[in-house]
This record gives sequence, structure tokens and C-alpha cells, in this order.
Amino acid sequence: MPRLATPFLQTLCAFEQDSMQSVLIGGKWRKSLGEKTFQSINPATREVLPDLYPVSPWAEVEEALQVAASVAAEIRNWPGDRFATFLERYAELIEARAEDIIASANEETALPVEPRLKGGELPRTTNQLRQAAAAAREGSWALPTIDTQANIRSMLGPIGPVVVFGPNNFPFAFNGIAGGDFAAAVAAGNPVIAKGHTSHPRTTRLLAEAAHEAAIETGMPPGFVQLIYRTSHEDGARLVGHRFTGATGYTGSRQTGLVLKQAADAVGKPIYVELSSVNPVIILPGALKERGDAIVGEFAASCLMGTGQFCTNPGLVLLLASGEAEAFIASASEKFGAAPAGTLLGEGAEKSLRSGIAALVEAGATVLTGNQPVDESRCCHANTLLRVSGADFLKDPAGLQTEAFGNASLFVVAESVEELTAIIREFEGNLTGCFYSDTQGSDDALYDQLAPELRPHVGRLLNDKMPTGVAVSPAMNHGGPFPATGHPGFTAVGIPASLRRFGMLQCYDNVRPQRLPALLQDQNPGNAWRSIDCQWTQGDIG
Repeated sequence: MPRLATPFLQTLCAFEQDSMQSVLIGGKWRKSLGEKTFQSINPATREVLPDLYPVSPWAEVEEALQVAASVAAEIRNWPGDRFATFLERYAELIEARAEDIIASANEETALPVEPRLKGGELPRTTNQLRQAAAAAREGSWALPTIDTQANIRSMLGPIGPVVVFGPNNFPFAFNGIAGGDFAAAVAAGNPVIAKGHTSHPRTTRLLAEAAHEAAIETGMPPGFVQLIYRTSHEDGARLVGHRFTGATGYTGSRQTGLVLKQAADAVGKPIYVELSSVNPVIILPGALKERGDAIVGEFAASCLMGTGQFCTNPGLVLLLASGEAEAFIASASEKFGAAPAGTLLGEGAEKSLRSGIAALVEAGATVLTGNQPVDESRCCHANTLLRVSGADFLKDPAGLQTEAFGNASLFVVAESVEELTAIIREFEGNLTGCFYSDTQGSDDALYDQLAPELRPHVGRLLNDKMPTGVAVSPAMNHGGPFPATGHPGFTAVGIPASLRRFGMLQCYDNVRPQRLPALLQDQNPGNAWRSIDCQWTQGDIG
């Protein structure tokens, strides 16, 4: 998914102490104990931005964990309404501060104010917070289950302090202190320690200020939400494996994510990582003949949207060899060459994209267009298309599935259906996979043959649409087999399912009625759906 940025890092000098931004620990904004700072850059100008942000030392991280553990114990039996009230007030405060938050994100990421930040991502973020609030208040997300004969009852309850690592490419909707993981963790009843991304620290600080204000106004304990900006790699691994950590949500590079996953797995701590995905698009012959020009337009728009920096941009397109396929590739190359190259999220994203393209070339791909610098004054790279034969893909399928995160994609041209099938079988796990087929039925038999091959390799299967959009829908799966994510059974987008990542199954056997959580008592405290003796109902018992 997103690549790590490379911010300007320095040792803190004495005269800089007063200009260093504060961390949010234990319900207070205060100076960090750290001796190192970093600065972000404006990707559109390569200008180093003036604010200094601390690298938190382990003592500071551990203090945040201790505070979070105390908060978790205090709020363990709170009703969902308490968390819903906080989330709703937080959404209101984000909207009240929208102008400053959007301006900051634009400066730190070069993402356009419209339509991306103001019209798209910010409303999505506040909508997620409100959807999570509704789920927390209603309660069905917890899957309350009651066996009256055995007098055994169970539900998902809070798992404890949740650590959220935000990515670089969604400064609002996936932000460590405002995005989907944050909303889900809070709605499930957990305190959150947010680790901001180093490419947009000011934006994260502004969001954290709103979260802190909302926590105070709604009576949350000090330290319910906390913010650190950066740690060492070693301390990040210690954080996710700490005994006080309940679970971790991480979105970012595969390399860093795997280090964190290994640390968490070693001590049995749940960690939900989103790592990388090339999101294959398979265009069947009938669709090419019927509407090849239209599909070219959809592909170019999807691949270049946001300069290709969505985790669901199509990074690999699979075609059967034909004249129509050659025309499609030529047309796509022309569109990529003619389109202006967008600004990448930072120098780290720029370096990562170039490295990914180089890996594809080394594995056997040929550059059709692009793959060169276009404007040294900003972070960018030419729109790039590559090509490889199906036979050569099968010689190095791992190398040719290297994620080039940005405005680049790879065409794979197979000579036969058998070769096409063999290629699909070599796919790694992906967030999405898509088939384009004709509307008259000529591709139906081939679709029926190939779709079962692709299905196990993708979390979300699409027909006749590019995969870039991720709707915040209860039916959405923004997840998939490794290495798209660390676990194929969970989603980072889609409420209420996303909340269940941050719950633990809690069973009550012959517990006295007055000692049970409200959702497991005979009388339903609200409108939650509960499984009572294998029947889902909103009613009471007896």
C-alpha cells in the first residue's frame, strides 16, 4: 500500500527546544522527552516545512502504554453510547476545523483540495466516525450470543489499548487518530495510541487537537486518545508486542509491516496489517472488441488517479494476445504519455516508485512509456507503462508482482487461455481483482473458467469496473490474502465488521444475571440483534 516517506531527521539542538511540537500523553499536550526531531516537506516544492516534531524515546512510549492500560481498565464496562457520543462530537469538531486541516494536508501531501480532500476524503472520514458511533450505540457488532438451556452467553468485548499506525496516502480517512482503524477501535470500547505518519505530522496534530477536545467535552478519561509522531524501528516493534497492547492496526510498506507483524506474532498480540497489492485487472476478448476504447479511458483514469497512490490502483493488467489487445496497449500508452505526471506524496514515495519500476524491469518487463524524471522541482515521476509476455511472467512471477506504488502499471499478454490460467494461479494475495467481460455473453464461458481461479487470490472481486474506489459499506471487504493484509478474514473498511478486529470473545458461563453485561442480560437494552438459542432476534428472553 503506501510507502514510507523520508522526512528530514536531525538531532535536537538546545535552541530548538521551544519550537518542537508537543506530544499528547496522558490527557496533556507536553514537550517530548526525545532528543531527535524531524521535519516534513512540501512535495509540490520540495521545501522543508518549518515545524519540528519529536522522535519519542522508549520511556515516553511506555508511559503512553501505561496510561492506556489504566484507561482500558476504567472504561471496560462502559456502554457503547459513551463511545458513540465521543465519536460524534469528534466528527463535529473536525468539520468545524476543516479549513485549517485541509490546508495543512494540501501543503504536506500535495493532494488537491478539490475534489480529493474537501469534497472526498474529509466527508468520508467524518462519515466513518458517525457510522462507527451508530454501531457502538446499537451493539450488534459484538455478536451477542445466548444459549438459555446451558446458561452460557458470549459477546465481543474491548480488547485493550489499540495502537494505530497511519499511512502517508490518506491523511484523513486512514489517519492514525481519525481514520477507519481509529474509529473502529474506539467504537469497540478501546483507548487508542496513535502513531502519526511522518509525511503529514501537522495534519495529524490538528486532528489530535480536535480528538482531545472531544474527549474532554464528552467526559472520556485523560489518555483515552494519545499521539506520538515517530519512534525508532526497534521501539515500534517493542510497542506492538508490549504486554499492555491489546491490538495494532497498521497500513504501510510491506517491509516495515512484516517487522511489526513478526514482533506482535512472537508474543501472540493481534496485529492487522495492510501491506501491498497490485490489484490485477483481467480484460476478456469480447470486452476488448465491444468497448476497448472506453475501458482504456477507465483504466487510465483509475491508474493515474491520485498519482496512482491508492492501495487499490490497478498495477497489473492481463490480456489475451490479439489485435484488439495490441490496440488497447497502444492507446493506453498514448494516454499515459499525454497525461501530466502528478505530484507524489514525498521523496520516499518517489524513491519507492522508481525502485518498484526498476525491479519490474530487472524481472523482465519492457518499458513502453515513461520511467524518467519530469520535474526536479517537485516529487514526481513520469507516467509509466510496462509490458511482459505471459511466458516471461511465469519465469519470475514474484519479481513481476513487485508493487510499483504510484503512476505505473504492467501489462501481461498471454498467448492462450491455458497460459492465462497459469498466470492467475501464480498471483499473490491482493485487495482486489477485476474482470471485464462483454455484455452479450461471448465471454461468459471464459469468465466461468477463470473467476474461480482468481477468487482465492483477492479480497474483493469486481466485474466491469476499476477497483480504485472503496465504499464505506457494511458489505465492503478492504482486506485480502497475504501479502495484501496479514489475515484474510478481516476488513479495514466496512462497519460493523471492521470493529470486530478490536474485540475479544468474552464468554459467561452460569454467571448471575445482574453480573452480566447489558447486552447479555435477558432484557435487550436497545435494538441490538442477538442470537438467542440459534435464532437472531431483537427481542427479550422470556
